[in-house]
Amino acid sequence: MAAPRRDTRGIVDAAELFARVRFRRREPAEALRPYLEHYWLIDWDLPRPYASHVVPHPSVNIVFQRFGDQDPFAEVSGIGLGLFTQELEGSGRVCGVQFRPGGFRPFVPDHPVSDWTGRRVRFPEALTGPTAREPAHGVRGVRCVDATVAAVLDPPDEDARVAALDAFLLSLGPRPDPQADLAMTLVERIRTDRSIRRVADFARAEGLSVRLLQRLFSAYVGVGPKWVILRYRIHEALERAETERAVDWAALAADLGYADQAHLVRDFTATVGVPPTAYAQAVR
Repeated sequence: MAAPRRDTRGIVDAAELFARVRFRRREPAEALRPYLEHYWLIDWDLPRPYASHVVPHPSVNIVFQRFGDQDPFAEVSGIGLGLFTQELEGSGRVCGVQFRPGGFRPFVPDHPVSDWTGRRVRFPEALTGPTAREPAHGVRGVRCVDATVAAVLDPPDEDARVAALDAFLLSLGPRPDPQADLAMTLVERIRTDRSIRRVADFARAEGLSVRLLQRLFSAYVGVGPKWVILRYRIHEALERAETERAVDWAALAADLGYADQAHLVRDFTATVGVPPTAYAQAVR
């Protein structure tokens, strides 16, 4: 599997975030790599409050968090449909697990991933409640969850935190699932192939009906294929706005498969909160 991505896609004003927090991506244990994008680790000690913003990927995350003097906790964070904002102040630490789109269900196979979409569910309910299977995972009960949260967040050594994340996920015993493999493959094609623009054309090219493709994405990704196509368009537009000094928005709109520049501006503004030209000016 490839090493963790180095791009900043999805992070709003990545340069500003990296100037204020310590952000790293780490690779999981080899047995987990088919299912995970990476671990992401953030530590901060801020003299004044700061709000971070992310345009979420079509990925489920498990997030271990400590904010100042608050009790640490962990939660499953389903795919966020809108802009995600997190207020940071004082000192804190987050250790996150980003699953590949389609890679979460082998860990919690009894319910479709769409059950988690737009939701953030605290442990232990997240993995011991009605949306999870009961057998053979190591997080039953509050005591065990507290121990897991401490094992992930407490060590000053970063390698120890990564090892604790590996141990936690391996204890869940992910089940091999050909449908999950198919879903991960299809989303990766959407992410890397800019020519994929219409769901009907994509389904036909993959030998699937549109209905079957939509059902697969609902069950294993958590959102529909059209949503994934649009989200990756916005990610690219966001990154181009940050990295290029003079973006030709009309050309980019055509390159991303939009009918015209106005459609790109509409989607970008609805997702990020400001038009792309205003965003590009602000980050520069």
